Amino acid sequence: MKIALAADHAGFELKGLLVRSAGAWGHEVLDLGTHSAAPADYPDFAEAVGLALKQGRAERGVLICGSGVGASVAVNKMPGIRGGLCHDTYSAHQGVEHDNMNVLVLGSRVIGPALAEELVRTFLNARFSGEERHERRLEKVFLLEKKYQAS
Repeated sequence: MKIALAADHAGFELKGLLVRSAGAWGHEVLDLGTHSAAPADYPDFAEAVGLALKQGRAERGVLICGSGVGASVAVNKMPGIRGGLCHDTYSAHQGVEHDNMNVLVLGSRVIGPALAEELVRTFLNARFSGEERHERRLEKVFLLEKKYQAS
């Protein structure tokens, strides 16, 4: 799978580990930065991941900031992006299976590297169920997005 990974300065070290891990698992990784621990703004990296998905350069994204909250808020401002802040494996797979989540958001100051690897692996291995109830709910999400996009 082609995946886009990005982080602000708080997630820089964790991103490096996850880039290496995902590559070792056989995924094609698009490293969208940051490329140092110098202060950087999470909205820039949220946009980079969202654009990679919208442009078809990646199928899924992983985004990291200190808590994960800011990056999650930012990436979800982009139409067609469904980012979920997950710090447990249930949410990491259920978000894909039920909600067709396409961006996993992590808080590098909340979880450790071993859990982060487990969450990314779980997220990447999950598949949208396509069940009628999940399709129906997802369609309602699309309608909300469209309704308020024009406002």
